[in-house]
Amino acid sequence: MIMPDIWGLAAIITKFSLYLGVLAATGTVLVALMFRLNQFRGMALIFAGVALIATLIGLSLKGANLTGDISGMIDLEILVLLWSTPVGTAMALRLCGLGVLIAGLFVARGGLVLSAFGGIISVWSFGHVGHFSEVGNTVLDVALTLHLITIAIWIGILTPLQRLATEPATYTEAVEVGRRFGVIASITVPALIIAGVYMSYTLVGSIAALTQTGYGQALIIKVLLVAILLSLATANKLRFMPRLRAGDPTAANHLAKSISIEWLVVVLVLAITAVLTSNLMLPI
Repeated sequence: MIMPDIWGLAAIITKFSLYLGVLAATGTVLVALMFRLNQFRGMALIFAGVALIATLIGLSLKGANLTGDISGMIDLEILVLLWSTPVGTAMALRLCGLGVLIAGLFVARGGLVLSAFGGIISVWSFGHVGHFSEVGNTVLDVALTLHLITIAIWIGILTPLQRLATEPATYTEAVEVGRRFGVIASITVPALIIAGVYMSYTLVGSIAALTQTGYGQALIIKVLLVAILLSLATANKLRFMPRLRAGDPTAANHLAKSISIEWLVVVLVLAITAVLTSNLMLPI
């Protein structure tokens, strides 16, 4: 018999891996499609693989949770039963989306579009489990999907931009990618904030619950971390990009370090989300 806290820890690690894998894989292919970037397939494939493994482990863990011991992880009767629930529907969508994403990576023509479509299906699957599926609110489902796609794009741009900023030969390309991403961010960031506020209010229900419950307080921390991401992005655009355009190597170093910090904040946000969703059965 495995202690319940071990199940909980396993669920948190699995969900963190799932969120990182799905969002990073989807963001990588979307960014490659939007900015016509090369050398992305390996990274997208790795993250998609992580998401696939996490999805399958997540199903096994839910089986173990139902039976109360490790035998539930391979109990076919229990696992088949799970497939008939919203959890199974979400996992089927996710596996299908990830399969399409991976298949697109090996298609020479139109592959990126196919991969992006698969990634969006994978992201959409998060609205089919937990409180979101119980509420049955189409607007809430759309808000969640747009919210996650925006986050995915943000995650997807980090590594390519960092790589471009570390080579003098690609400084100009880094500036152009950063400029174009800034234009996109000026539209998507307000949408991200609006969608996040709407979902938070719908799920929490009141300002008091936001400040007096563990979920609400963790959500506030998550919002603060996102605010740090926005601040770093602003610094990149206003301080480092103009200097990088002028060929200043110190600006490139600062930009690369800033992006490393952004990655750290992204990991913290996803870790907090994994804890919240594991304890409260929210989708993300």
